[in-house]
Amino acid sequence: MLKGNAIIGQSGGPTAVINSSLAGVIEAASLSPNIEGIYGMHYGIEGFMQEMMYDLGNQSSHILKGLRSTPSSALGSSRHKVKEEDLPRILDVLKKYDIRYFFLIGGNDTMDTINRVEAYCRRMNYELIGVGIPKTVDNDLFGTDHTPGFASAARSNILNVMQAGVLARDMQKVDKFVIYQTIGRDAGWLAAATALARKDPDDAPHLIYTPEFSFDRDKFLADVEKCVKEIGWVSIVCGEGLKYADGTPVSASITKDKFNNIEFGAMGGTSVGINLHRMIADTFGYRGEFQITESLIMSDMVRASETDLEEAYLCGVEAVKLANKGESGYMVSIERMSDEPYMIRFGKAPLKDVAVSAKPMPAEYFNEAGNHVSDEFIEYMNPLAGDLPEFIRLEKKMVKRK
Repeated sequence: MLKGNAIIGQSGGPTAVINSSLAGVIEAASLSPNIEGIYGMHYGIEGFMQEMMYDLGNQSSHILKGLRSTPSSALGSSRHKVKEEDLPRILDVLKKYDIRYFFLIGGNDTMDTINRVEAYCRRMNYELIGVGIPKTVDNDLFGTDHTPGFASAARSNILNVMQAGVLARDMQKVDKFVIYQTIGRDAGWLAAATALARKDPDDAPHLIYTPEFSFDRDKFLADVEKCVKEIGWVSIVCGEGLKYADGTPVSASITKDKFNNIEFGAMGGTSVGINLHRMIADTFGYRGEFQITESLIMSDMVRASETDLEEAYLCGVEAVKLANKGESGYMVSIERMSDEPYMIRFGKAPLKDVAVSAKPMPAEYFNEAGNHVSDEFIEYMNPLAGDLPEFIRLEKKMVKRK
C-alpha cells in the first residue's frame, strides 16, 4: 500500500459540524498503517501553497474531543479558486512533505479542487489519493442524500422561524408581516426546512419561496393578501437566490465571487428580504419586519443537530477508510435507507460528478402552488432536525362583557 503523510483542509463557509468531520479524519488517520504524519492546511489550499500547516498528529485528546463540539473552521478556511498555474506549486509542496493522502472538507467548489489536484498529480506520475468529505449548509451537493452541516443550519432556521412566528402572531395589530431570509444561492433546502416550525394552520411560516421557482411579483402579492385576509398576518420565508423568470436576482445583486457565483451577502447590493418587504409595504401600506441571519445559522453550535454531529464525524472516518483501500477521486456520500426508523449507510460519489453543479430540491418536495412544501419533504426532514420545542397558547377564554 501507498505510504506517506496526509493533509487535511477545510474550504468555503463554516458549519456547526465541519470540525467534527476534521476530528473523524484525524482520529482515523492516526490508526492507519499507511499514514505517517497528519498535517492540516492553515487557510485551505491558499495557505497550503505557502506551506502554512498545522501538525495535527500531535494534538491532545482533549483538543480532538473538543473539536466535535466546536463550530466554524478550526483550520481556517479559504475561498481561493485554484488556477492552472497553481497546480505545479501544489505538487511541489506535496512532494516536499511527502504527502500521499489528500483530504478536503467542503462543497461543490472544494470537490472540484480535489478533482483537479488529483488529476494533475496523476498526469505528473505522482501517486496521490484524494478523497472529499461533504460539507455545506445549502444541502446542494450531488451524490449524497444530505450534507453534514445542513441539518444543524436547518434546525437553527426552524427555531428562529418558530420564535419569530410567535412574536409576529402576537404583534399582528402592529406588524402585519414578517420576512425571514435564508442562505441558499441555487437551492431552497434551508428555506424549505423552516416548514417544520408549522404545527397549526396559522403557525409560521405561511409562505416559502425558493430558487427552484421563478419569482412572480403579482402571484407573491396575491399570496400575501390571501394570508392576511384569512389569518390576520403573514410569515414569509425566502431563499436568498430568488430570481425572476428572466434570471434577474430579486435581490438586485450583481457582485460575483471568485467562482463566478452571485454574492448575496452584505457586499452584494440589497437583499431579497428587503425587496420583498418594500413590495408589500408599497402595495398594501402594511408595516412589517425582515430578518436576515446570514452566517449566524451556519455555525450555531447551541442548536446543532445531534444526528448531524455524529454523521459529520463518521464521514471523516469513512474518508480514511476509502483512502486505506486505495480509492481515490471520490467524495464520501450518505445514502438513506429509511425515514422511520431513520437509517443510513455510507457510500461514495465520483468527484467529477459532485463538482458539476448544485442539486436543487426535487419537484415532489413542494406543493402545487410552489409556495410551501409537501408531506414528502416533511418526512425527509424530520429525522435530521430532531425534536423541536412546543410553544403554548393561551386558551381563548374571554371575559364576558358587562
